[in-house]
Amino acid sequence: MKQRARIIALPVWVTSCRTLLLFTAAVWILFSSTGCQTLRRGSGYDQESKYSLKKRKSYISCIPDAGGLPVTRSLPLKVSERSLKHLFSSIEDHLGVRYRPGGTTPDGFDCSGFVQYLYKNNFRMLLPRTSGELAVLGTMVKKPQLQPGDLVFFSIDGNKIDHVGIYIGEKSFAHAATGGVKVNNIDEHYFFSRYACAARLITTD
Repeated sequence: MKQRARIIALPVWVTSCRTLLLFTAAVWILFSSTGCQTLRRGSGYDQESKYSLKKRKSYISCIPDAGGLPVTRSLPLKVSERSLKHLFSSIEDHLGVRYRPGGTTPDGFDCSGFVQYLYKNNFRMLLPRTSGELAVLGTMVKKPQLQPGDLVFFSIDGNKIDHVGIYIGEKSFAHAATGGVKVNNIDEHYFFSRYACAARLITTD
């Protein structure tokens, strides 16, 4: 009887182990497929390191001052203090402009369209269209080393880079959000918890 009981109990033990293994595998797949934000919040995962491992682009097309065909420039692009100040004036001029999905003009901006518009007008740079494409340009910057003019990126949905803004100093950044172009503090809870990384496309050094 004892021997028979052991034989009957064995499949239950095997089934339990199999269930445990399947559960472990499911959890692993879940954490692997969800955004880096989920991992970062739960385990102290270094979000910035994730993006620094991506193959980054160290060049950009720019329109020459004299006009003509675009030319390739190295990133970060050296710009004048005057043009950087003009960038901040342009941001101020566009505060309150309405949000428009796919918008790239003062008639309405989305987040990447806002960045694309300002960088073209102030630095003659031809930036890619989406926040995900912008995130792999230039030099990675750690949050404590942010400088005015750097781009800051967020993962709103927790799965990918889907929002971008322009850092303007003193922990503030300008961006086109659903309420229009505005300035927010990077350490506000909503943005702090969704912060992904930052990149430097311009420098005055």
